[in-house]
Amino acid sequence: MTTTPSEPPKTVPFTGGEKESLHASLDRHRDVVLWKLEGLDDEQLRRPMTPTGTNLLGLVKHLATVEYGWFCGTFGRETEEFWFDTSADDMTIAPDETTERILAFYARARAAADLSIAETDLDTTGTSWNGRTVSMRWVLIHMIEDVLRHAGHMDIVRELIDGSVGSYPAS
Repeated sequence: MTTTPSEPPKTVPFTGGEKESLHASLDRHRDVVLWKLEGLDDEQLRRPMTPTGTNLLGLVKHLATVEYGWFCGTFGRETEEFWFDTSADDMTIAPDETTERILAFYARARAAADLSIAETDLDTTGTSWNGRTVSMRWVLIHMIEDVLRHAGHMDIVRELIDGSVGSYPAS
């Protein structure tokens, strides 16, 4: 399994603008999510590590779904048609869902979200999946929180699998 975040960690600009800083923070932690997958085989990525079935690949699938939902759906932008039932648990990985398919889904969701972020002012509002009016600023903050939360879950799951910890590999 190959991912690309073995580069040095991205940093949030010390004097950057608000949008640039929020986006950089989100992107930094998205890369942590991918690093948590590095070096693991398909069985390890799918292995349920909690009583509720939490697994690394399921967390990535969930994050792709919410990137599309919050950044695209909220602001009336196109999303791809999902092949799974979004009313069910989006963290479940079906036997026919390959690692490559889930990682490509996450890459497309990130790219679509990045385009939405680039083209949408922080004060622009949209309607979320639950009917609330939210700004792009709020969505960026919310998604940083969500990615951080799930990166923390992934840190624990990865540690249970092979003892690896931290945000990035030691250099």
